[in-house]
Amino acid sequence: MKLYILKADNSKEMDDIAGELSLKKFKLIDEDDRFKLMRKRRYGNILVQIVSLLLALQVSWVFLILNVAYFTYSYLWASPHVLITTEKVDDEGNPLEFSDMDEVLNKANAIL
Repeated sequence: MKLYILKADNSKEMDDIAGELSLKKFKLIDEDDRFKLMRKRRYGNILVQIVSLLLALQVSWVFLILNVAYFTYSYLWASPHVLITTEKVDDEGNPLEFSDMDEVLNKANAIL
């Protein structure tokens, strides 16, 4: 799981970015005056899962285990999390590395 950080100048801009992400099926997990945390759950490519299940039925049960592993990876580790914040530095005073909206949406819509 990678955390993407998006920069907002004020709470109005934070709400606008959160609204745009919610149109792309991101769900709000947590929010405060200074941040909003959102995520989009990925379940994996449906075509890969169908082929894997068909192979499990016809060839070997090993494909079923591979399918479960692929789903687990997609659900737990490939699901993008986005932090929208007005902060510019972390708790230790180091500057934050911000992502852009295109990078976040590409990761959210990736096939694998």
